[in-house]
Amino acid sequence: MAAHGPGGRSARRWRTSALLALVMAAALLAGPIGCGAPAAPAPLRVDEAQRVLDQRARAVLARDTAGYRATGDPGPGGGAPPADPVFDRLARVPLDSWSYRVRGVDRSGDRAAVRADLAHRIEGYDRAPVVTARLLDLRLRGDRWYVAGDRPAAGAPRHLWEQGPVEVVRGKRSLVLGAGPDRARLREFAALADRAVPGVSAQWGQDWARRVLVLVPGSLDGMGALLGQPAAGYRGIAAVTTGEVGGRGPADRIVVNPRAYGALGAFGQRVVLTHETVHVATRAHTSAATPLWLSEGYADWAGYRAAPGSGTRTDRQRAPELERAVRGGRVPERLPQDADFGFARDPARLARAYEGGWLACRLIEEQWGAAELNAFYRAVGAGADRAGAVEDALREVLGVTEAEFTERWRARLTRTLG
Repeated sequence: MAAHGPGGRSARRWRTSALLALVMAAALLAGPIGCGAPAAPAPLRVDEAQRVLDQRARAVLARDTAGYRATGDPGPGGGAPPADPVFDRLARVPLDSWSYRVRGVDRSGDRAAVRADLAHRIEGYDRAPVVTARLLDLRLRGDRWYVAGDRPAAGAPRHLWEQGPVEVVRGKRSLVLGAGPDRARLREFAALADRAVPGVSAQWGQDWARRVLVLVPGSLDGMGALLGQPAAGYRGIAAVTTGEVGGRGPADRIVVNPRAYGALGAFGQRVVLTHETVHVATRAHTSAATPLWLSEGYADWAGYRAAPGSGTRTDRQRAPELERAVRGGRVPERLPQDADFGFARDPARLARAYEGGWLACRLIEEQWGAAELNAFYRAVGAGADRAGAVEDALREVLGVTEAEFTERWRARLTRTLG
């Protein structure tokens, strides 16, 4: 038998066996060969999500039912997705544009959450898109993504067509969209709005669109949802314009609280709708520099002048809460502050704020003239910011200081309401 030294065949076999043992040990530590953890799914790209939503938007504008349903989640069985009532309601709305802009995507397996802005325009009424934040759920089926859900982002408005079937009534100078009231009631809104528009133009001038869009939800909760605000704050408010809530924007909608509005008499309803139409007319000249006593006071002033039958009412009838305060020896020391106009605050305090703003505008009309009141409103709105805008406009347009004007206003309250 031959001897086996260190460099012989047995040594080579030993080194080979040792190497194999090391490889197997490493494999055991790493896990079974060929059974590693599956790779994480590739993230859904923004442009992929955008393509899905672009297809959906085109279908909405084209009233393409088949195209719209092709973007909806067919479910695990792969059949046709269920009908979407929102799409059917949108078919009645005169849309000029409808588009999504994807802001971000978060994927988890075969699902993805998409943050997007929805921009839409109502034909003939919106000069630029109205943009709201949305959250969309996408679901992967095979190699395609589908829309499985679409809802407002937290704090964003819930559109009228998400609240129920939409009725559309066209007036000569108005468009009324309702979700709840019958067509006869919506025609009444259109008739009032048609009369309000020329009345407001007679006070303010012709430099505005001279048409209004009115939204009539079915309830107070529906009103709050349209504004993206808690409904309780609007319980006693008959109507607002969206600009009052969100500031300057591409379009104003007059949003009605059907319950509070319905509790008013015929005269009150005319004044309210005319007041809100004034806000639409003056929006281009209303800015962060405009105090609420001026914007709300002017809307009341012009609304009373434009509403038929308002000339028979006295100052005491128009300012009962402020009269009660003045007769009780509580003459305000200063013009109403923005905080006094909070919808959720004391109703009497809110009423005094509106009445005080109206009487301030009436004072300007009486002592300087209606044309100067309009010029004053525009001058304040042209200010760079709140600080100094009123003082500068008072001095340049009316020739008085803010302190002098406030004293004239207080004297007017005492003389008229005391």
